[in-house]
Amino acid sequence: MKESIKNALQRWDDYIKNIRRQTPVPFNESDGDKERRIAALLNNFPAFCKYYFPNYCGAEFADFQLEFAQKIIDNDVIYAVGAWAREHAKSVINGLFVPMFLKFNRKLYNMIVVSNSYDKAEELLMPIMLNLEHNHRLINDFGQQKGMRWETGRIVTTDGCSFRALGAGQSPRGSRNEEKRPDFILVDDVDVDDESRNQSRIDRKFEWIEQALFPAMSISGAKRFVVIGNIISKESCIIKAAKVADFFQKVNILDADGKPSWWQRYTLDSVNYMLSKISYISGQKEFFNNPITSGTVFREMVWGEVPPLDRLLFAVCYTDPSFKDTKKSDFKATFLVGEEHGRYYIYTGFLLQTTTAKMIEWHTDIQKYVGDKTALYFFIESNFLQDDFLNKFREDAPKINIQGDDRHKPEKFVRIESNLEPLNRTMRLIFNEAERHNPHMRRLEEQFKALEPNLSGGHDDGPDAIEGAVWIIQHKLRIFEIDVVSIKESTRKF
Repeated sequence: MKESIKNALQRWDDYIKNIRRQTPVPFNESDGDKERRIAALLNNFPAFCKYYFPNYCGAEFADFQLEFAQKIIDNDVIYAVGAWAREHAKSVINGLFVPMFLKFNRKLYNMIVVSNSYDKAEELLMPIMLNLEHNHRLINDFGQQKGMRWETGRIVTTDGCSFRALGAGQSPRGSRNEEKRPDFILVDDVDVDDESRNQSRIDRKFEWIEQALFPAMSISGAKRFVVIGNIISKESCIIKAAKVADFFQKVNILDADGKPSWWQRYTLDSVNYMLSKISYISGQKEFFNNPITSGTVFREMVWGEVPPLDRLLFAVCYTDPSFKDTKKSDFKATFLVGEEHGRYYIYTGFLLQTTTAKMIEWHTDIQKYVGDKTALYFFIESNFLQDDFLNKFREDAPKINIQGDDRHKPEKFVRIESNLEPLNRTMRLIFNEAERHNPHMRRLEEQFKALEPNLSGGHDDGPDAIEGAVWIIQHKLRIFEIDVVSIKESTRKF
């Protein structure tokens, strides 16, 4: 036997043992108590899941998970699409919890599980198969479930419910369960990376979904058509499905306030750690439903040695706090920039989806980094200098004297492209080589590289902060030159 097959069998054997171990049944329970308990569980989706599948419920449900599940449960006819970030339990909830809740409430009779390949679909069906066969609590409350047809990829339970795996492109014809057409079709992660770069392949796959798969359901009967995954390309199948869905829900790893969407399971620190280990573009695709292709304006950024701070006339710490009324969760950006001989050096900084309190801490860190080596100016966009913000700043960082950048700013991309692209092209915008492994600096580089006009869903908060710092430096240098000329002119008069 091949090692890969032996490992797979061992994995499923361990899975079965865990199901049995985690589902002990109540002892000395009267028939009346049992009936009342079952009735209560069948009327409470979260309680049903926690009781029958405790090994899957390591954290409390998120609101978005319950909302999506309840939409499917409450509607006999629905086309629902969920674009959820990775590791947000989309397959467990929609491929195990919801189908089992519907089955034992006698609302599901014929389910098809679809994925990008048959093997993947078969794997997604396995938790249903193994729980129906080995979950002591299900068997204790609803009787033996293993029917006459019981094989990987196709099972029929003792009460006549059918479950079948199907790979994308395979024919769903012949999927009847006696007279019943499929009444629940789950399309799980049907988009794949290699197809995302080939629009014709995506189009053909979605044609199969809407011309072969969806019509396999009854015109007049119950039908729950559910598409789940994450958005890995701008014209993916899940995007096409969302356009015709009755209900569409998009969930990123962080919400619009920069907090974990599934805060019951993930902390902000754990999320930021994950994001720090992958590129900005990868993070946007896998965790923010925001596929971004590399931009064309800043193809390469320059890394090099920076002059000692004590050689600078001054340095500028500029912050883009990203308090925007938008649906996307913007990054807060604080960076230290200095100039020498017409070159602009990015010494260090921070770029993260985080809280205002954390952003204020960054300024103290920058102040410690500079020390008394050179004059240091702190700037922020002036429209953010409101009383409540200033009070918070003075309370948490009393030694920071922050000023507002009160210029009338042109459109953001125009500013960044016109002010910074020439510097970058002539190798006069330089990232600190000593900070190359700083995840904030790498994130800044990636935001520069992804920058495009009308960047849809992307982030430009880091480049925006650098443009602000460079503009402030140039403005101050012009004033300094005027002051020097004035002093020389005054000296000549005497």
